[in-house]
Order: sequence, then structure tokens, then C-alpha cells
Amino acid sequence: MKVRLPLIVIVLIALFGLTGAKVVALWPQQDQALLGHGLSRNAAPALSPLEEEASRQAALMTRLDRRLEENPDDYEASLLRGLLLFQRGELESAIAELRGLVARAPKFQLAHLVLGDLLSARFDQVDSFGIRALAGKLDGQQEIRIEQLQNEARARIQGYLALVEGVEVPQALTSLSASVAYALIVDKSKNRLYVFCNAGPGLPPELVDDFYIVLGKKPGNKQHEGDLKTPDGVYHVTSYLPDDKLPPLYGSGAFPTNYPNAFDRRQNKSGSGIWLHGTEKSLYSRPPLDSEGCVVLTNEEFSRIIPYVQVGKTPVIISEQVAWISSSEWLQQNFEIQAVLEAWRQSWEAADAEAYLAKYARDFWSDRYDRTSWARYKKQVFSGKTYQKIDLNDVSILSYPASEHYPEMKLVSFVQNYRSNNFRGTVAKQLYLVKRDKDWKILYEGDP
Repeated sequence: MKVRLPLIVIVLIALFGLTGAKVVALWPQQDQALLGHGLSRNAAPALSPLEEEASRQAALMTRLDRRLEENPDDYEASLLRGLLLFQRGELESAIAELRGLVARAPKFQLAHLVLGDLLSARFDQVDSFGIRALAGKLDGQQEIRIEQLQNEARARIQGYLALVEGVEVPQALTSLSASVAYALIVDKSKNRLYVFCNAGPGLPPELVDDFYIVLGKKPGNKQHEGDLKTPDGVYHVTSYLPDDKLPPLYGSGAFPTNYPNAFDRRQNKSGSGIWLHGTEKSLYSRPPLDSEGCVVLTNEEFSRIIPYVQVGKTPVIISEQVAWISSSEWLQQNFEIQAVLEAWRQSWEAADAEAYLAKYARDFWSDRYDRTSWARYKKQVFSGKTYQKIDLNDVSILSYPASEHYPEMKLVSFVQNYRSNNFRGTVAKQLYLVKRDKDWKILYEGDP
């Protein structure tokens, strides 16, 4: 007979690394270690185990309290706060926290289930109540729903613990232009969406919010229409659709993105309609892998991201796993790409065909040219110039998610102001840069 642990035990194993013999024996090996050491990486070696655990719990509670102070309707923070209070032995405080939560969010099924386990804990040991006590009374659909809630609990905890020690810088955000106030980072491995604000020139972006998200039903990088996968890539929001313009499935609103972008089309990817949107209003949340490929938030949290999003400006970077770097590494890569961009601009402005064309990859493409035809075209253009002046403004540099054939790639977006003896014009442009033999080369040049 399959043994099922109560949800409260599953959650606490993941959140606090419970090590009781009965719990360890009952729970599968791969889940015993599920982020059970979320704060241990930088723990001082001089601390005793009890001191380390107390420090870890204090850090967890501090961040949760800060989240709730900033937003009293942060339901996930209330859920995790109740679990932490329970772990600290404050059962009645934990029950009060969860009762307040379900009163504010009556459709939050995960919170109801955890509250039921907490109430049962008044009368029984933690390893023998809740779901386990009900296991024999559940039908097939209820069993599936319980498993979905367990998966949601794990996903929320993984995403939360990923940041409790303090946030490093996402490699994806090399540089944001002054006109881009925020960027959205999606970590598929953590079912998490992070919101970073632009802190200004020469300063790394700062984390301002993070959310549990639902992704496509099939794991992996989207390749074709109907494969139920969420794509990896750098996108931007193209419009905002309020709930009164949408079917109920999309909840409180939607932000369509520009999938497939120029790089996706070059990779022969198909499909469309990859959106950020809310949850069907009859539900509070959905299991971690439950969309057709979109990124789905709860309706309350979708409403919270609306002020962060500028249509046509806000980038959405989706990757299997976010790469984090230090502030010094961030500054170094920023300088490196800025220098590459400036060398390209200078060679173009000087009409130095050899130096200019050396910046382009052998497999370069644009909407109308390959590497050979591009070289022929630019040499012809240069021959008619007596002077050129090129200014690059509103520059953003984003790291593209790594792939097998393109392990290092940057997407550079800017506004190009061009003046010469026989032409002038201003246009928005993008460059895809790839690392080839330690040098950055232009893989694509064209419209955003």
C-alpha cells in the first residue's frame, strides 16, 4: 500500500529539513533533501547546529515579515509564516495565521489543507494526521488534486528559499536602458517570476518582488505549436488585455509577448500566444505545470505586476534556470559588451570595411542578407560616404538563455541615430551577439 504523508510534513521537510526517523523513513529519498538547507551555504562554521537553525529561522521570519509589511495581502508569505510558526512550536499562532489567511483568500486550497493539518496537530503527532489519515477515504480525482497541491507547496518553497540568503545579480540583466524601469525574470526550475528594478547607470538591478508561477504542462523549451511547453528566450510585452476583453480562463488580465522572436523564427520554432496572465476566477492557483505554455500567476499577483510592466519596454527573460553572478562579475560583463558595441560603432562611423565586417559572424543573418551579401552591400554603401555619424541611445543588453549551439549570447537593443552626407534617420534596432573563439560576433542585426 502506498503511504502518503500529511501535507504539513511534506512542506516542513522541504522548508526546514526535518530529520525525525519516522518522517525520513516515510518520505521518498529525493524529497527529503528538497532545499532543506536553504540558508546553510554561508552559515558561519563556528555556530552550533542549534544556533545555526535559530539563525536560519530568524532570517526566514525577517524576510516574511518584511514582505507582509510591504503587502499585507501577500498570501504566500502568510502561508510560509504559519509554517515557520508551527516549526518553532507556536502551534496556536500558526493556526491563527492560517485562519486569517483562508478568511482573506477563501479559494486558496493549499492554505485550507495546511490549516486542516495544523488543527489536527492539536490532537495527534505530526507524522500521523491530515492527508495520511484521510488517504483511505479519497477517490481518484481527490488523490490527483492532493498530489497537485503537494507539488504546488514544493514549488513555492523552492522559489522562496532560493533567495532567503540575499540576492545576487541575474546574469540576464547585463544593462537596462534608462527607459526600462523593470525587468521580469522567469526561472522555470523554481516556478518563480522575479521582478527587478533598474537601479540606474553602472548599478546592478535590484529585486523588488517575486511570485509563484504556473508553466506549460510539458517540461523543456518550446519548439512547435501545441507542444505544451514554455519557451526559453528574451521577449518583451506587446500589449495589455484587461479581464473584460478575455475569456474566464485568463483571469484578471494578460500581457501577450512577442514569441516567436527573430531568433525563434531562425530556429524554425512555431506557435504563438505565449502570455503572462491570471488564473481562472473559480480558482486561486493552479499546479506548477498546468498551462498550454503561458506563464500564469494568481489573479491577485497578476494585479501586483501590472505597475511594473511597460508595454513595448519591459523585457521578459524565460530560462530553465536563472544564472546568478556577483556584482563585480556583472560590472565586468557590462563593460565587456559596451566595449564590443563601441568598437563596432566606431568602425562603422569610420567606414573601415575590414574592421567593421570583422565584427560579424560567419553565420550572420538579417531579414534580407547573409554574411556574404551583407559584406557586398555595406562595401557599396561605404563607397558613397564622405562622412558618417552614428549615435546609439537607449541601450539595453540582456543575456540570452544558454543552449547547446549558443552557450553565450547577448541581445542588444537600442535606438540608432544615423547621419551622413546623403542620408539620415532614426530607427530601433537589435543585435544578437554570440561568443566565438573568445570574441563577440554579431549573429543578427535587424528590427526588434
